[in-house]
Amino acid sequence: MAKKRVIEEEHDNHERWLVTYADMVTLLMVLFIVMFAMSAVDQRKFNELKSGLAAGFGQPEAMLDGGASILEQPGSAAAESIVPQAQAADMAPEARDAVTRAVAQSDRLQEQRKYADAQAEVSRLEEVLERLQKALRAHGLENDVRTTIDERGLVVSLVSRHVVFAPNVANLTARGQKVVDTLAPVLKDIPDKLQIDGHTNQVKVKPALYPTDWELSAARAVTVLRRLGEKWRIPGQRLTASAFGHERPLVDPSKPGSQAVNKRVDIVILTSLPAETRELIREVVDKDPDPGAQGAQS
Repeated sequence: MAKKRVIEEEHDNHERWLVTYADMVTLLMVLFIVMFAMSAVDQRKFNELKSGLAAGFGQPEAMLDGGASILEQPGSAAAESIVPQAQAADMAPEARDAVTRAVAQSDRLQEQRKYADAQAEVSRLEEVLERLQKALRAHGLENDVRTTIDERGLVVSLVSRHVVFAPNVANLTARGQKVVDTLAPVLKDIPDKLQIDGHTNQVKVKPALYPTDWELSAARAVTVLRRLGEKWRIPGQRLTASAFGHERPLVDPSKPGSQAVNKRVDIVILTSLPAETRELIREVVDKDPDPGAQGAQS
C-alpha cells in the first residue's frame, strides 16, 4: 500500500525584517567610522605640511593657518586679524607681534612691487612718447598734439589748433591726415591696444550734419580709426572707438581758445597693467614727471 506524502504548510517568517534592519545599522556604523577617521587630523603632520607649503611659496607661515569664517556672524564686520581668534589667544605676545610684523612686511612688499611695475610702465610709455615726438618734429607737427600719461596709458590728443577737423564735420583735413600718418608707423610697431576717443567742444549749438554732438564725436573717432586700420593695416582687434561728445574737455571751457582745443580726437595707448597697479601710474608721473612729457602737455 502506497504511503501518503504529507506536505507541511509553509509558515510566513515575520522576523525577516530584522535582517534588513541589521544590514542598515551595520552600514551606518561603517559610515560613521569612516567619517570619524577622515575628521581626525594628525596635528604634527599637518604642521609639517603647512611649514613646507609656506617655505615653498615664500609666504609667512601664518598666512596658511586655517580657521573658521572670517565673519563672526552673517552680516558682521570682518575680523581684525587673519589669525584665527582661538589660535591668536593661545599665542604668546611675542608670537602675535611677529605675525603682525610679517603680515605688514608682506603688504609693504606687495605695494612696492606694484609701484615698481607702475614705474616700469611709465618708463616704457615715455619711450613710446619720445618716438612719437621725434616723428612729429621731423615733419614740423609737434604743436598739433598734446600728450599725457595717466591710469589709462599714453594719451595722444589731436588738437585742432591747426584745424584737424573743420567745424561740424568729421573728415580729417589735409593737415590732420598728415598728423595721423606721422603717428601711425610708431603706433603700428607697438603691441598695445589703441582706443580712439572722439570729442566735440562745448559750444551749445546743434551740429549741422548730425543729430547731436555725440554722433559727431563718434564719427570723428571712427574716421581716425578707419585711417589707422585701412591705410596703415593696424589690426582691427587692437582698435576700439569711443564717443564723449562735449563731456570731457581737455582745457577749461571758460579759457580763451579752449573751444578749438577741446574739439579733438584722443589716441589712447592702453596699458595692460592690472587695475590696482594702473591706479599708481598717475602717482608715479606726478612724483617724477618726465621733462619731455611735460613739454608736450604745455
